[in-house]
Amino acid sequence: MTDMHPTPAGTFDAIIVGSGASGGMAARELTRKGLRVLVLERGHHVEHGTDYVGEDKNPWEFKFRGLNDRQHVKARQPIQGTSASFEEGSSQFWVDDIDYPYDQSPDAPFSWIRGHHTGGRSITWGRATPRLSALNFEEPGQDGHGVDWPIRYPDIAPWYSYAERYIGVSGEMAGNANVPDGELLPPMPLNCVEQHVRDVIRAQFPGRTLMPERSSVLSVDHNDRPACHYCGPCYRGCSTASYYSSIGVSLPEAQATGRMTLIDNAIVAGVDYDPATRRATGVRVIDAVTRERRFYAAKLIFLNASTVGTAQILLLSKSDAFPNGLANRSDQVGRNLMDHVYGAAVTARFSGFDQERPIGNRPINVYVPRFRNVDGDKAPFLRGYGYQGRAWRDIWNRGEETPLVGAALKAELRKPGPWYMRLGGFGDCLPMPDNRVTLHPTKTDQWGLPQVSIAFVRGPNDLAIARDSAIQAAAMLKAAGGEIIYYKDTPGPGGLAIHEQGTARMGRDPATSVLNAHNQAHDIPNLFVTDGACMASTGAANPTLTYLALTARACDYAVQQMAQHSI
Repeated sequence: MTDMHPTPAGTFDAIIVGSGASGGMAARELTRKGLRVLVLERGHHVEHGTDYVGEDKNPWEFKFRGLNDRQHVKARQPIQGTSASFEEGSSQFWVDDIDYPYDQSPDAPFSWIRGHHTGGRSITWGRATPRLSALNFEEPGQDGHGVDWPIRYPDIAPWYSYAERYIGVSGEMAGNANVPDGELLPPMPLNCVEQHVRDVIRAQFPGRTLMPERSSVLSVDHNDRPACHYCGPCYRGCSTASYYSSIGVSLPEAQATGRMTLIDNAIVAGVDYDPATRRATGVRVIDAVTRERRFYAAKLIFLNASTVGTAQILLLSKSDAFPNGLANRSDQVGRNLMDHVYGAAVTARFSGFDQERPIGNRPINVYVPRFRNVDGDKAPFLRGYGYQGRAWRDIWNRGEETPLVGAALKAELRKPGPWYMRLGGFGDCLPMPDNRVTLHPTKTDQWGLPQVSIAFVRGPNDLAIARDSAIQAAAMLKAAGGEIIYYKDTPGPGGLAIHEQGTARMGRDPATSVLNAHNQAHDIPNLFVTDGACMASTGAANPTLTYLALTARACDYAVQQMAQHSI
């Protein structure tokens, strides 16, 4: 933007935009390799532990008894409030939708769930960390939807192991190719109903497995971090760093090297490019509070601002060399926005376990790996889905839904409630070029930058996956003796899985992709993208471990290239 008149505010070896899961990993890797690193975070500062104000509170200790100020949420956070992790103890970790607007079509809605603060959504994420399978890296090239991944599972497998050993991943070795085994800590146990359903699935549904979720929550002490003590809702923050967050794990390690500078309230207005050297030269920033404009120079740029945020920055970074946005000769920046097919779910009530009570607040779900379109299975749709879910026993808060009052209500709530189990599908989302992020031609944000505009529709394959996931979940729960009390076979709006991916995808051909096999921009050797924007497909598994593995791999490659003066 020519009206900014940027002035140098510092020179670094590397700039990382974004302090969340992948940005924190990049900071750790690059500082440990000797680089002087600047991390830019667009949101406010959060202090690990100190600012987890709801971490240890009981519901009755909150002003609204843990039920939120519903009028405030309706008025100020109607989109953020739809997240499963949003509640009175965590609402401070989600943006105000009124202060941070974006444009979306009523006919193609997308729920953009955001946390603008140090650590980003790594504080509030669900912590599931499975690997993608070999098939996930092969399918786009086989079925022609999207572009072929430029890597295969053996390329990333050592980096999966590297990331697992670092962050700590608890889980069960399953011997299932659709959820590859890795460097796992001991699994957390299933409860009685989950064990029962697991046994029925094993006996009656060949090829299907119910297992403890692979999770970045520590089941034992690991890398000087204590094991989880099952205290409760992780998304309020974890002062013991018993789950991986950048603010609790990787950013402190980067800071300890003495080579990291972290600046909060830094709104990135663009990345500058020098056509003479074919390199990015630095990042233009607006101070979110003072509106001061600054420029930071660096030899290496990593964009980790989230799938939508990274696309926005690339599109903002126009120049004569890149009139449609930086690294966008392919016209693929912003396109192919994906989010897991999410929202179809089934819940069943179980009897026969009244003598059993759960102990503690186990922080993980159960997981059923993909079983459709594998091992000879032929489904009436492409690719597949997995399930996440859990069994639980109702507690006192079921009193919200009973007609009882007074002494009868108190007597009823002194008894444990019934057992339930829920299975919800997470399906592979096919990329579509018109599901995309663009810049609005007239609407701007509070800093004068064009607002993001998002268009996203669910294709027929997504809808077929959702229907089948509900049918099969109901069949498994019924076979285990469950009474179905909730059944939904349609997905919610895009974004609610909070697994948005695509918009700057990896690929073999610069004409159809933005990044190469090392997450390096085809057109700009010193520009890397390792957040969700880089993904060529979603698979059916949670993506964060893949981001961390790709980030570590890209950092290793970038530093090698710098040593060879190729960057």
